[in-house]
Amino acid sequence: MTMLENKNLIGINGLGRIGKLSLWNHIFRRHYEGAVINVGREVGRSLEDLIQVMGTDSTYGALNRFLYGSTGVSKKFTIVDREQGIVDFDGFPIKILRSNRNPREIRWKENGVRVVVDCTGVFNDPVAAADDIKGSLRGHLEAGARKVILSAPFKIKDKTAKMPADSYMMVYGINHLGYDPAAHHVLSAASCTTTGLSHMIYPLLQTRETSRILTASMSTVHAATNSQSVLDAVPKAAATDLRKTRSVFNNIILSTTGAAKALESILPQIQEIGFMADSVRIPTNTVSLIILNITFSSQLNDKGEPVINQQFLNGIYQKASLGPQKDLLIFSEQQNVSADLMGFPASVVIEGHETHTRTGFINLPESLMESMGVKAEKDLHLPVTHAKIFGWYDNEYGSYVSSLGKLAVYVDQNLK
Repeated sequence: MTMLENKNLIGINGLGRIGKLSLWNHIFRRHYEGAVINVGREVGRSLEDLIQVMGTDSTYGALNRFLYGSTGVSKKFTIVDREQGIVDFDGFPIKILRSNRNPREIRWKENGVRVVVDCTGVFNDPVAAADDIKGSLRGHLEAGARKVILSAPFKIKDKTAKMPADSYMMVYGINHLGYDPAAHHVLSAASCTTTGLSHMIYPLLQTRETSRILTASMSTVHAATNSQSVLDAVPKAAATDLRKTRSVFNNIILSTTGAAKALESILPQIQEIGFMADSVRIPTNTVSLIILNITFSSQLNDKGEPVINQQFLNGIYQKASLGPQKDLLIFSEQQNVSADLMGFPASVVIEGHETHTRTGFINLPESLMESMGVKAEKDLHLPVTHAKIFGWYDNEYGSYVSSLGKLAVYVDQNLK
């Protein structure tokens, strides 16, 4: 019997940014008793080289220091079985698979894995068949996993196809209770931006005064990712966005984000609102900032003052941070900079110091209303309040990987 037999193991496909940090998160979390990581190929010249990749990070530092800080505790990876690719870190065994890239050929069942997190960024179509020649999410199920969680939003390539009934996109703390273990097997943890954004929008929808949203938009000032070029490169044939191949080191780059579309799956109420989203890439390694612009159908109090103001909005977030979104949404009155939130384990941190509102009026002349068939005795002046709300999120470990880790635990706890 090996040290991994009869243990509850998490499967991780891919050892990129999210894959490696997910391993770190589960070593810290300890819900699972070990991990099976599929790299799908040899790394470097030896198992020691792969261990170095797993244990170091240019953003968060060495794994040992990240987990234990200055406590004086010193842990390191040790090789248990070189032939089987089994290593151990502080009593957390890890088996490394280096043979197969296609999900349906990965030996999940043989290795006792029930829940797999796919962090490759390659397989994101829930419609693709298990035997798709290029591989698919469903291949993990055919290989023996009972559930697969994609660390990205779903992207259905066939625009005429609908979301399969067994597929579900969720953000922990927002709609994860809608997950049906008996029906949902192909899951998505959305994106880092959607995770932070949904936690910003949710308490507003739950509050009567702010639930009447007229329009909304967001910009994420987003840290660099591996999809960008280190130095200027030549775009591929038929490329429509020439900025994606410009140097990440030297530029602020306008880009796109699918956060608004994904948000509609997490919070269906958003479909009724004209929501726009964009991204501005900046040359930092992690921690991003959502700037949420939102306009409410407002009201005035007995003194003729707007009900929705900075104090009111900050009060909503303070209440949420102490209630159903406790430890997921943090309300801060400090003056933060991005480095302050690196590794911080919250889905979003509201920068309450910078919440701003402005109330104006939409004028509806009597003649206009009558032309629309509405009887009126005088012009109407409808109050509307525009708000600007800022939310920090560590788009790698702190916000997204922590949320993804919670989902992986929740799915395992509810296996039927």
